[in-house]
Amino acid sequence: MTSRREPRLADAAEIAAEQGLTPARITGLYTGRAENTVSEVFPEPVDKRGRARLWDHAEVTKWFSHRAPARLAEHAPPSLAPETLLNAADASRYLGYKNPNQVTTFVRDHPGYFPEPDVVEELGTAANRYRRQLWKVQTLQEWMATRPGRGRRAGGKEAPPLPEVSVDGDPDELLGASQAAALLGFKSVGSFSSSLSQGNLPFLKTTDGVAENAGRQNGRRRWTRRRILQQAAQRSRK
Repeated sequence: MTSRREPRLADAAEIAAEQGLTPARITGLYTGRAENTVSEVFPEPVDKRGRARLWDHAEVTKWFSHRAPARLAEHAPPSLAPETLLNAADASRYLGYKNPNQVTTFVRDHPGYFPEPDVVEELGTAANRYRRQLWKVQTLQEWMATRPGRGRRAGGKEAPPLPEVSVDGDPDELLGASQAAALLGFKSVGSFSSSLSQGNLPFLKTTDGVAENAGRQNGRRRWTRRRILQQAAQRSRK
């Protein structure tokens, strides 16, 4: 006799990160389901974690796969040479976003969702340094073709697996977003970052440092293992 496989559950933050939306938009799709046609009704939650709704991940993914093409999927970017470099604001406009800060938001709040820049320029003076991130048009085109959410095609790039992180390491060691996501039990860095940006991880609101001498990771937020485990304990009590 074979046992029934339990469905994978996901909250609004995790779904939003995977689909390139906001948790508020996911909630809106659910609460506004009565206005949809029968074939487009957003799935019902199957459980709760505290006050957070939990959906069957497979059902929600299937629902998104059958949606009509989004405005972004229909956007026709301007014709540029593949090697052309664009800064974050220009990349946002190239991709069809109305908000010129959209790419900056992706990079800052949803690590792992958007591609790493092809070029990082260290600019400014010794007293006032800043970094400029640039993406090749080819990189942006590849991301558009495999972007999570509506219009995602089969064979698209999957998010990289999270690392294995021990709870028994140095409590004062500084860990990054992917390590924090693993310790907290998230499925991806994107879902962790989305939950963090929504204020669902209060212990991690304050960072303990930033990455230094780490190439493209320079400036990324870091937390001590102790703080992350405190957050994990708080989540387990909900």
